[in-house]
Amino acid sequence: MKAVVTVIGKDNVGIIAEISTECAKHGVNIVDITQSVLRDYFAMIMLVEIENMNATLKDFQLALDTVGKKKGLDIRVMHEDIFNSMHRI
Repeated sequence: MKAVVTVIGKDNVGIIAEISTECAKHGVNIVDITQSVLRDYFAMIMLVEIENMNATLKDFQLALDTVGKKKGLDIRVMHEDIFNSMHRI
């Protein structure tokens, strides 16, 4: 199982480090990552494996939400089934 993580916000030091640390804490493996800085704005999309996660998806979402609030970022986690369904409509 996989999930899509999106991150958008004002660029600052340590965004990828904090998010990848949170992934590791929850047993989430980063499969693919793309990020870009557009002027002062940071945008990132990650594809992560969640089948070996040591928490619920909701707990993982809440943990990333906490990181987002601390760093002024909008972080979303979407299960691949929901992501795929949205793009079939």
